[in-house]
Amino acid sequence: MKKQYIGILLVCLGLAACKKLDQKPESSATKEAVFGTENGLKLYTNSFYNMDFLPKNSTSQDAMSDYLAVKAVPDFVRDGGFSANNSSGWVWRDLRNINYFIQNCKDPAVPATVRNNYLGIARYFRAYFYMEKVKRFGDVPWIGKPLDIDDPALMGGRDKRELVMDSVLADINFACANISTTNDPSRTTITKYVAYAFKSRLCLFEGTFRKYHTDLNLATSSSKWLEEAASAADEIIKKGGYSLNTAGGAGVSYRQVFNSNAPVANEVLQSAVADLNLGVLNEANWWWTSGTYGAKASFTRTFINTYLKLDGTPYTNDPAYRTMLFKDEVKNRDLRLKQTIRLGDYKRITSGQQIPAPPVFSYTFTGYQPIKWTLDDTYFDAGALNTNAVSLFRYAEVLLNYAEAKAELGTFTDADWVLTIGALRSRAGITGGLNVKPTIADPYLTINYFPGITDASLLEIRRERGIELSLEGLRFSDLLRWKRGPLMEQEWNGFYVPALNTPLDLNEDGILDVAFYQGTRPTPAVAGVTYVEVSANIGAAVNSQLLRNGSSGELTWMKEIPRKWNERNYYYPIPLADLQRNPNLKQNKGWD
Repeated sequence: MKKQYIGILLVCLGLAACKKLDQKPESSATKEAVFGTENGLKLYTNSFYNMDFLPKNSTSQDAMSDYLAVKAVPDFVRDGGFSANNSSGWVWRDLRNINYFIQNCKDPAVPATVRNNYLGIARYFRAYFYMEKVKRFGDVPWIGKPLDIDDPALMGGRDKRELVMDSVLADINFACANISTTNDPSRTTITKYVAYAFKSRLCLFEGTFRKYHTDLNLATSSSKWLEEAASAADEIIKKGGYSLNTAGGAGVSYRQVFNSNAPVANEVLQSAVADLNLGVLNEANWWWTSGTYGAKASFTRTFINTYLKLDGTPYTNDPAYRTMLFKDEVKNRDLRLKQTIRLGDYKRITSGQQIPAPPVFSYTFTGYQPIKWTLDDTYFDAGALNTNAVSLFRYAEVLLNYAEAKAELGTFTDADWVLTIGALRSRAGITGGLNVKPTIADPYLTINYFPGITDASLLEIRRERGIELSLEGLRFSDLLRWKRGPLMEQEWNGFYVPALNTPLDLNEDGILDVAFYQGTRPTPAVAGVTYVEVSANIGAAVNSQLLRNGSSGELTWMKEIPRKWNERNYYYPIPLADLQRNPNLKQNKGWD
């Protein structure tokens, strides 16, 4: 296990052991060379940013969620499709690296405030590591020191969630108190306010998880965690100096945060930044605009229906919404919709020319084709070529964490509404309902998403969280903590099709785009039209893409492969090989 530190120590040696550029380095790295200088501490903690448990520059983390239809049902929610044999994630090597640093960062040659800064960074990463483990497995062993290969603790059992999460809270509190940097212009490193943002996220998760998972018998402690979440978010709101991006106006300012090469500094706290010269790029276009490489992920109509009208009223208040055509349903809606999916005047760039780009049915199943993370130039479609920065923490999430924690505590006020949900909706071009929290629960949300929630404000905060943070990798965690896993069984539905063999102009540019048929493809074919077969069978094969009413209605997808959410799915099983090595761990309930 100790071999993994050799590379770090050798890298640290160059700066930590040489006071002058022409000084000959020591022939071997020592603890003193690393832990006895600030440069050594900095280099060591920089290695943490590449650890496996951290999110990288991926834009596809919501592929398994309730609001995306994809080309294959995930094994985790397919009845009989997942077991301890194909589970993963019980990996601990990164923790040993962090613990080794924490244990040895005590050289008095480095001032205490400097040491505590880097200890704060290390403990931030340990808190992150453990939060991911608890989300995935529930109870896990708390290991606060680097274990040797023969340490009997390696064969110990799992510790209770309370002990582990109290230790996580202590780590993140230390990080918030001791990390000295408050602003990193590059938006790539851990600062004090990144630590507070993560604290608000993890405390909100734990507080709501304890509240709604009553089987844990921890509901009485949920308020402590929710208060910590609100307090951490409030620290950023009052002192961080961040704000929502409004450059360019409501029609573009939201998407700018996701397709800008440089992190939008006023809103983004931390980001994974691309670097063309170093070949550090992401694959957003390749994943989202490929019929083969990506998952052809498309939003469901049930979710798209949650976007409000521009006047702030629910779109579903209009009884005609069920049969409204795509070209009409996307009009006069929350302007984040046009910055999240292809619609209306959306264009792509090919060879320098802007070309109208309606939804393409070789890339989408439902018609609601995402564009949030993609760049408009088709040049970026052919591989991992994207240069846009991928935000990891941003101010909008902080506002939502604050709002939800306060609403769960029962202390959410009109002023809080204006500060959070009102501000987010104003940025999205919504004009009504910005100044006073709602009093009437939207029946569409209670029926389709949250039947146990009657608090109108909390419902709207959850609506806002789904819309504002869509495709940012937080949705599945939200379903877990709300105990709304059954939403993973929700039908994958698409836009309304009025009739077969009737080409539709999806973006009203005068060019027909798509037609749906059964059996024999219509002839003569209309030039430029994509023909999609919606027969129950294609030859001897079952066809997954159908119309609800046979010859009309909403598109549906993958109805023949049912998705099943069981109570056990709130945790992953411990991988079988790890359980065999250490039977004291014991398997999670339902996965035996």
